[in-house]
Amino acid sequence: MSSGQIPASGGRPRVLVVMGVSGSGKSTVASRLAERLGWTFVDGDSFHSPGHVAKMRAGHPLDDDDRAPWLAAIGAWIDTQLQQRTPGVVVCSALRRAYREVLVRGREEVRIVYLAGDRPLIEGRLARRQGHFMPAGLLDTQFAILEPPAPEENAVAVGIDAAPETIVATIVARLGLGEGAPQP
Repeated sequence: MSSGQIPASGGRPRVLVVMGVSGSGKSTVASRLAERLGWTFVDGDSFHSPGHVAKMRAGHPLDDDDRAPWLAAIGAWIDTQLQQRTPGVVVCSALRRAYREVLVRGREEVRIVYLAGDRPLIEGRLARRQGHFMPAGLLDTQFAILEPPAPEENAVAVGIDAAPETIVATIVARLGLGEGAPQP
């Protein structure tokens, strides 16, 4: 699923986009990854409009028209991080390749990290999750539109069946961002 290679530019990533379906552990893994690296963390959910949150809370999936301003806002955050040379980690479901292209296009220092898990594992997690606006019933729509990253997207895919610390360590190793590695 993943080549684990550094981008074709040869440089280290400065922004990581942690993607996957709801319940895959994006926020948990991304926040711990950012903490370990000493990078800025932001949850992409914070870029949703109140109307979109209400729509999802009511059990209605967002459509592409809903997602466009959300993806643009995340892209603007990424651009700010790159312009300020401040490395960061952002959570974004980025389920379709077209969504990932909005976030990565023209940004060689951005890498996608795909948290991959099977449906039974994720359903179990969602059943136990408390206080999130995304109801478990929308998991069907998420899996229906999921397009796992293709090899040419140069994403890092990591299974979610391990502890968050193990997942973070795997991501750090695959990206060559371990201790002693120069920081971007």
